[in-house]
Amino acid sequence: MSMSDCKRLELPEVVLIEARGPDALRYLNGQLTQDVRLAVSTGKALPSCVTDAKGRLQFRVIVHAAPDGAIRVSCDHEGAGALLARLDRYLIADDATLEDISADWSRIHVTGAEAPSLPEGAYAVSIDRIGLPGWDLWLLGATPSAVLDPIEMWNHDDAETLRITAGIPAWGSELNPDLLPPEAGLDRTDISYFKGCYIGQEVISRIKSAGKVNRRLMRMSVDASVSCLSGERLIDLEGKDAGIITSAAPHSVNGTRALLAYLKRSAGDQAVLLEKQPSVVVSRLGPA
Repeated sequence: MSMSDCKRLELPEVVLIEARGPDALRYLNGQLTQDVRLAVSTGKALPSCVTDAKGRLQFRVIVHAAPDGAIRVSCDHEGAGALLARLDRYLIADDATLEDISADWSRIHVTGAEAPSLPEGAYAVSIDRIGLPGWDLWLLGATPSAVLDPIEMWNHDDAETLRITAGIPAWGSELNPDLLPPEAGLDRTDISYFKGCYIGQEVISRIKSAGKVNRRLMRMSVDASVSCLSGERLIDLEGKDAGIITSAAPHSVNGTRALLAYLKRSAGDQAVLLEKQPSVVVSRLGPA
């Protein structure tokens, strides 16, 4: 596929940690909620959480296998600079090394069914960031203009509308430190319940066994004529607090505007209304 068939998504600066050594995979499996073996066997970039002993989110990362066999963990949200120290904290007797190689690589993301042709030394890994097939392109050094110039950039509002409609949580909106990952639906995308222990595993497994959390991220929608923003509160039919909108799509699609919102468990199956516009019913489409 040519670069002209891609569209580029703007992403923040990234921290890239490389793990090598005979115990690297096993060690990372004890630090990440994702089964790192799947990233190696599938060749895909997989989302994962780094949690504390209480099962609360510290970092949301992407793990992938490099072409030379190294395992790489990337993070691009606020506080990512502390990732290496966190991953290295328990590395004592394992035959593995962790190194921050952020300065050596640059990353861009493009959407498209196939990976584009790349310069020598670069590689692509498959990942869906906004609800479309896409690729993280990793290039040695700064990204050359010959790579960037031919690629059309996604309009921010268009990309956000796709992300929110697809129910994909974003750091700073739906994801923040101390969140319990199942609250945001990350148990379906970031967590393996079959690979064994990791930091925080006991708490997250108990949540799965109990089958409930105090709040849950939901995909929702309102009529396109309704104005609403992130941060607006939701209420139930009795006027009690039912939750909060975290993201509202900039554009409407087919007459409705997509929302992401945390809904309290106490809201049950009652209808949910906008607190500022209590005549407006917010429709639930299901968990994000």
